[in-house]
Amino acid sequence: MALLDQAAARREIAIFDRSWYGRVLVERVEGFASAAQWGRGYDEINEFEAQQADDGTNIVKLFFHVTQETQDERLKARLDHPWKRWKVTAEDFRNRARRDDYLAAASGMFAQTSTRWAPWQVIDGNNKKSARIAALTAVADALERSVPMKPLDLSQEISALARAEFGKDS
Repeated sequence: MALLDQAAARREIAIFDRSWYGRVLVERVEGFASAAQWGRGYDEINEFEAQQADDGTNIVKLFFHVTQETQDERLKARLDHPWKRWKVTAEDFRNRARRDDYLAAASGMFAQTSTRWAPWQVIDGNNKKSARIAALTAVADALERSVPMKPLDLSQEISALARAEFGKDS
């Protein structure tokens, strides 16, 4: 998920990888959070994102989905590659066995946290190149919609610094 600040003067982008969604996914499926805790997580997520949106932040939420077949192919390829075997853990196999639980939790997450101010975009992750292009396009589209396309005026402070350093305004 990326938070895109629409204030051009701030020029800030923040990227959160999974972040607070762990409560309604991993913590839910693995039993690290009670039903009351992960259920409350939906409200906490929506309230936080609403506060960000009210403050002028544009939120882009991306979820990359791959089929079990693709996941298995990638796991096997890592096992077959001597320099990538370190990436495989017992957790990969445990998570694979709980795929249906994770899909159910993800479905609940989409239903509860896809809002008009922060909708989810599910991206087909089976083809890595296409998935990357889709993700970049989603972010670029959000920036195009929200960032003013008028250049900022040169501030007096920067103008004075440029004059002092280079002998002229930049």
